[in-house]
Amino acid sequence: MIIVGQGIARFGENSATRDLAANARVFDEILDLRARQMRGAADVLSRDFGFRAAVATNDRATISSALDSLRNRSRSSAAFVVGYDGSLIGSTGNLLPDGEKLWAPLDDGTERGVIRVGNDMALAAASPIEVPDLVGWLVVTQPLDKVEMDRLVKLAAINLSAKVIRTADLSPSLKSAPLGKVFEHSDGDRFLVRISTLPALEDGLAPLLVLRHSLTGSLAEYNGLKWLLALLAIAGLALVIALSWRVARTITAPLRKLDEATRLVGEGRQVEVLVETNDEIGRLAGSFNTMIKAIDEREKRIIHVGLHDGLTSLPNRKLFVEQLAQSLARQKEDDRLMVIYVDLDDFKVVNDTLGHPAGDALLRNVANHLQCQLKDATIARLGGDEFAILIDGVGSDESLASIARDVQSCFMRTISIDGQQADCSASLGIAVAPGDGADSNTLMKHADLALYRAKREGKSGHHFFEPSLDEQARIRRQMELDLRQAIREGEFELYFQPLYSLTEERLKGFEALIRWQHPQHGQISPLEFIPLAEETGLILPIGEWVIREACHQASMWNDKLSVAVNVSPKQFTSPDLTGKILQAIAASGISPNRLELEITESIFIANVEKTMAILHRLRDLGVKIALDDFGTGYSSLSYLRSFPFDKVKIDRSFVTDLANGGNGHAIIRAITTLADALGMETLAEGVEEFDQLDILRREGCRNVQGFLLSKPLSALMVRQWMNGDAEKNFRASAA
Repeated sequence: MIIVGQGIARFGENSATRDLAANARVFDEILDLRARQMRGAADVLSRDFGFRAAVATNDRATISSALDSLRNRSRSSAAFVVGYDGSLIGSTGNLLPDGEKLWAPLDDGTERGVIRVGNDMALAAASPIEVPDLVGWLVVTQPLDKVEMDRLVKLAAINLSAKVIRTADLSPSLKSAPLGKVFEHSDGDRFLVRISTLPALEDGLAPLLVLRHSLTGSLAEYNGLKWLLALLAIAGLALVIALSWRVARTITAPLRKLDEATRLVGEGRQVEVLVETNDEIGRLAGSFNTMIKAIDEREKRIIHVGLHDGLTSLPNRKLFVEQLAQSLARQKEDDRLMVIYVDLDDFKVVNDTLGHPAGDALLRNVANHLQCQLKDATIARLGGDEFAILIDGVGSDESLASIARDVQSCFMRTISIDGQQADCSASLGIAVAPGDGADSNTLMKHADLALYRAKREGKSGHHFFEPSLDEQARIRRQMELDLRQAIREGEFELYFQPLYSLTEERLKGFEALIRWQHPQHGQISPLEFIPLAEETGLILPIGEWVIREACHQASMWNDKLSVAVNVSPKQFTSPDLTGKILQAIAASGISPNRLELEITESIFIANVEKTMAILHRLRDLGVKIALDDFGTGYSSLSYLRSFPFDKVKIDRSFVTDLANGGNGHAIIRAITTLADALGMETLAEGVEEFDQLDILRREGCRNVQGFLLSKPLSALMVRQWMNGDAEKNFRASAA
């Protein structure tokens, strides 16, 4: 009996050891899964264009709003941005760590690990923020305090306790304990302990995961079996001897099988013990099989969550890359493979107008429709409103353009969401193997470049990758780096073009025009770098400098002369535009009515009410507002009725048309008549000939600018021009 009791105890110890090892592995996978899920949620936001622009421009309001949304959506305790210098640019949530201690691991490429938040540990995942330069990292955390660890412990198949501590806080009795192995420890009761290291995202932290399982409580479950054996022993030694062989078969052998099965499970192998009896051993074997099945199901769920999108159940980027690599490996010599990147058009409009639940419903609808229409294709959701489609086995005689049009047609439809109608369309970028690349990374990069070109060319279109796109991307990347250097080094200069009043026959002011003198390439046209500055958000610091410098130069002119500055749509939506203008006016000392802001009607597209409110605030400051390029938009008249502009600028195309025998006379007459009726001044751009000047004067245009008066002048040349006879000579010639 003693021997059998010891055998049961040994089995219980071995079983408990295997259980703790198996559950420790599941525990590690759960923590790893959570970190990857947090990383996935962070990736979505860190790649969002608006968020990157906000980080690049230190737009703290937008950053905080985005972080709040991310924290609520991912059920995180905190979300913050670590700047490239280790500072916290924006943050939200609970207590935050020291950003400087996170900088070195983040800079080394560590994506996830444990950090210390206050007195507690937290699991953190980081995603780089690239615009496209690396400007920082978006970090999302979840607590690993006692409450959270107790909740995670409930997922284990056995009763255990868990905590995450620093190596320095480990009790002296456990300092020399082996890492990653189960060992016995006693502090009154017997415990099984497993200590394992965890990845750290903070310098000097050295976190450990400590799991404890009560061996005393585990062995207590076998007391009933011991009492049964004791009763059998009391019943008679003879009966025990007679039945010893049967006992060996019914107890010892099954225990050996259970012991062996437990060892195999500890090695990560899948086993099932045959249940031959209905006694305690049989029930123990049945419980063992149930536990193994539960662990296996949990592992399958964990793997599925790690490889699929939670909203649409489509494969995520990781699984798509694996499937793409497999397709490339088995690709036949004459077959082609298409990788299609998809970006839904105006998805943000759906979210803003119908709400995020409607946006989620739209994404699910698109995913289901693609699976129905493209049954032989592999479809994945990469995040946000981006999808990827893999079509392999495309024969050499099949038309790639026809396949692209078929895929495009899958998106061209109207979708009903909770009774609301939403138009769906998408832009596609396509890379084809083997011509556009022989590995998954190259193909996905080229498909992304093709998508960028398709989006620039307009909505609802597709574009195949071309080698020139790689070169264009390189040039664009270099120009962006040069633009950043130009902002730091002050390589920009303002030129000024005179604005002349035909009614007062005098100089009224100047329009400020930016010029970039590149140290290697010389002067670069604004037509080349302004669109890139708009796209990357660099237009905000550039535009701020232009306003400040224009006001400064105007302070050195006659008090009757004004300065006109163009304001871009992105700059106009900046929340601190009014404050920046006030600072520029105050620093220069000029009167607010000497500053004129020129805007185009494109600023009204996003939010007319908000735009009107900003315009009225600027007018309240005394700043004048001019509507630029009037007549080229489709709704200029409605904007003139909605806001009392000080000036309307007639687009140069109408002035040029005067010499071509077109209908420019009638259009200019209509504009000047309308402006006079609304109490607004008019100014014609691009005046280069005296004949044009005479017609504009007869048609009632009040002001002109163009090469006829002067080409754009540097700040020094402006002062020389005003001190000379240029204005007098022009007045005499124009009379």
